[in-house]
Amino acid sequence: MNVFSCSTNILNGFYDISGVEVGQHFYWKIGGFQVHGQVLITSWVVIAILLASTALAVRKPQTIPTGIQNFFEYVLEFIRDVSKTQIGEEYGPWVPFIGTIFLFIFVSNWSGALLPWKIIKLPHGELAAPTNDINTTVALALLTSVAYFYAGLAKKGLGYFGKYIQPTPILLPINILEDFTKPLSLSFRLFGNILADELVVVVLVSLVPSVVPIPVMFLGLFTSGIQALIFATLAAAYIGESMEGHH
Repeated sequence: MNVFSCSTNILNGFYDISGVEVGQHFYWKIGGFQVHGQVLITSWVVIAILLASTALAVRKPQTIPTGIQNFFEYVLEFIRDVSKTQIGEEYGPWVPFIGTIFLFIFVSNWSGALLPWKIIKLPHGELAAPTNDINTTVALALLTSVAYFYAGLAKKGLGYFGKYIQPTPILLPINILEDFTKPLSLSFRLFGNILADELVVVVLVSLVPSVVPIPVMFLGLFTSGIQALIFATLAAAYIGESMEGHH
């Protein structure tokens, strides 16, 4: 088994994945690169929602939090608990990363569940939640990969690569391929679930626009939150695993 050939094929697969298209798209030319314009628009909407909510939460901080400050402190405590459970006592520096990943995916998913973007007509293409695009989910998965490689190297130096020959050198190819399949599973799990949820809502709205889609939309809110939690939990688990050096 040629592990390097397999690794190259997987990397080429990531490049091919970037060309996957579901629905119509319109493109922008930025610095010679072609990008999905609708993904940037919806991503900016999500980022604006997060920034505006954060600004409101910290505008007038109180010793005894109330309202939106209390809600955000609860969210922060929840993210800390997830990070500590998966990473361990050295979780502190990773809370911002895990929190950013969780909140961006959560709000992105909910924007797709609450707002039927595809109904909004554009001259070319259609709007959808950012996580409805495979390029977004692959980017988030690759960021997670970079994070856990950095965590392992920062703590163990070059000794981090010793994990690839544990518990036996025979497993070297499998251990190497594992690091390439992690981002694949992360990206396709999130992309597939969000795409399926949005397609179901759009189909039901077109068939029975009054009542039937409402329960499905509430179910979509639940599953969207679960997907954000799964992604953030796995990202934290991978970082913790790279720092501890065990599977």
